[in-house]
Amino acid sequence: MAGRRVLITGVGSYLGSLLAGRLERDPEFEAVVGLDTREPRQPLGRTELIRADIRDPGIAPLIARAEVDTVVHNSIVRQPGPGMSSRAMHDINVIGSLQLLAECGQSPSIRAIVIRGSAGIYGAEPHAPQFFGEEMTRLFPLRTRFQRDVAEIENYFETYSRRHPDVTCTMLRYQPAIGPSLDTQITRYLAQPACPTYLGFDPRIQLVHEDDALDALVAAIRRPVRGAVNVAASGTIGLARMIRAAGRPLLPIAGPLFGPLTGAGRRLGLDSYSDDFRRLLRYGRGVDIARLEREVGHRPRYSTTEAVEDWVAGSRAGERTAA
Repeated sequence: MAGRRVLITGVGSYLGSLLAGRLERDPEFEAVVGLDTREPRQPLGRTELIRADIRDPGIAPLIARAEVDTVVHNSIVRQPGPGMSSRAMHDINVIGSLQLLAECGQSPSIRAIVIRGSAGIYGAEPHAPQFFGEEMTRLFPLRTRFQRDVAEIENYFETYSRRHPDVTCTMLRYQPAIGPSLDTQITRYLAQPACPTYLGFDPRIQLVHEDDALDALVAAIRRPVRGAVNVAASGTIGLARMIRAAGRPLLPIAGPLFGPLTGAGRRLGLDSYSDDFRRLLRYGRGVDIARLEREVGHRPRYSTTEAVEDWVAGSRAGERTAA
């Protein structure tokens, strides 16, 4: 019996490289194909690399020739990196996703598409429910560009799913990830000399540990389900408690001054905050992971508090090593 064949877009990213390595070592997977313009962050063995941009229509024959049964879309950009404009981020996220679906439509062997999306689609709101269920995306307006991009991506995949009922499309809505090996907005925020907060606000924050982020993706590849699935650690942690656990002082700033002051810090070389991240620092967000546990079959090993504690332990060990 032939084994599984998987294509991973964004294989050059940290999580993409880890995923390819995990599938390489699993005898259930006969072939692993990685697509990216970048070199993989981790050494890989039998993964076949296609060095190309998902926005390039010319890769359609390459995907069809690979005869994969599962496509993992791991190329959604959460925050523009150095030298990347908001427009380029939009093109990769929206145009790239649309082009990828067009390419998938030309490959009759595909039976499942798993997307590493974002819980950012729910936004961060003062009157939000304690935990968002997957059906609650339209409770509040789309307030940021990234939210609008994610909503557009989800709409493309929903349309594709309706037109291709033989293909199971799973939209994984990830909360922000944290872990000793990650460099993300949340880890950079907690590593600053002081952590700016909104004066008078102490929101509940929910994250996902890097190990659970990978395990959830593998679980969804093994057992894809139709529609959206929230991915997060169990429980939440107060922002102030999280900052204290990181050993950093809080720097409360009045709401109207938060943007100008943190923007000035960016000009001094401190980390920049996306619109979505600023709203998260003000209002927080929690998501319900019942479907992840019940239908996908992944139960997170780390609670949000434990994930933060693991990052703190790892960062302190790194400081000792550097010393």
